[in-house]
Order: sequence, then C-alpha cells, then structure tokens
Amino acid sequence: MDIITTMRIVVTLASFAIFVGIWWWAYARRNQARFDEAAQLPFAQD
Repeated sequence: MDIITTMRIVVTLASFAIFVGIWWWAYARRNQARFDEAAQLPFAQD
C-alpha cells in the first residue's frame, strides 16, 4: 500500500471512531436530564 491509501484508511477509521463517540455521548443516560431541560427551553415563559 502506498502512503495515500494508508492515510485514507486512518482518516476513515478516526472519523468513524469520533462519530461513535459523539453518538455514545448523546445517548448516555447521565446526559438525559440536561438534554430534556434544554429541549424545554423554547417553551419556557419569561
């Protein structure tokens, strides 16, 4: 393999790992209360 192919593989794997990490963080139970509160902000009365 040449260096370009290796770099493409590394970037693809890194991007996938970052995607899975963000997905895991967004759906973690410890963040649920904070996200529920943020979801209700547009409906809060001043």
